[in-house]
Amino acid sequence: MTPRTRAELYLFSLTIIWGSTFVLTKFILIHASPFVYVALRFAFASILFFILFYKRLKSITYRGIIKGSVLGILLFIGFVVQTIGLKYTTASKSAFITGLMVVFTPLFQLLIERKPPKIGNILGVILVAIGLYCMTSPQGSAFNIGDGLTLIGAITFGLYMVYLDMYCREFEPSHLTIVQFVSTTLLALCTIPFLETAYLDIDVNFVLVLFYLVLMPTIVALYVMAKYQQYTTPTRSAIIYSMEPPFAAIFAFLVLGEILGFIGIFGALIIISGLIVSELSDVIFK
Repeated sequence: MTPRTRAELYLFSLTIIWGSTFVLTKFILIHASPFVYVALRFAFASILFFILFYKRLKSITYRGIIKGSVLGILLFIGFVVQTIGLKYTTASKSAFITGLMVVFTPLFQLLIERKPPKIGNILGVILVAIGLYCMTSPQGSAFNIGDGLTLIGAITFGLYMVYLDMYCREFEPSHLTIVQFVSTTLLALCTIPFLETAYLDIDVNFVLVLFYLVLMPTIVALYVMAKYQQYTTPTRSAIIYSMEPPFAAIFAFLVLGEILGFIGIFGALIIISGLIVSELSDVIFK
């Protein structure tokens, strides 16, 4: 197994974890306002990550802090607007719109790194975008404020992917990860008094769900991204991450009773086709 294949398998496994977060976040937002939730999630992530990796963090540099802060700002914007958007839209629709980062990532890579995607990657992006629409876009549902905020999040995550690809080749993954966590926490705490009426209602279920969101889709996922992104490209990663909405739709069906239907299944097959075309682009278009 090549380093790229191993890395992409790890990145693919993250899509299952992320797919579960849309339903869980809607539950969390019943108990906490969006900025409070983001602050809590990344504050606990910062503490736990420091305990686990404190020996590696001793060698962190000033440049590592600066670059990690850039990623943290993008992460904060993406998470906050996506979280607020979930208050006004459905889990499946949020997953579809977030998945559109697969379209924005190669565009930002072209603009920032001057790296044009390969033909197979472009075809993969097109197929994935079509499949995502068929998979999770509720028919007859009007575009609302929640959808607009989620779209901003998708654009931000596309930009985040490109800068992560640039920085993870130069800096220790644990350094980038802890700085992202801390900067996102501080930004959330600083903006709470100005941008929302904060509320927090804690019970056992809230604590359990928050712990899962802190551990798996935050600490584990962002560290794995920072460690293994260097072995693939932002466009290929974004296409892999497009499997997140199908998994989100499955969780939404199991928990919320959302029906996928024939068109959704058809969309899932198109997404898989897009992944295959992108993965085999070096062979198909040799």
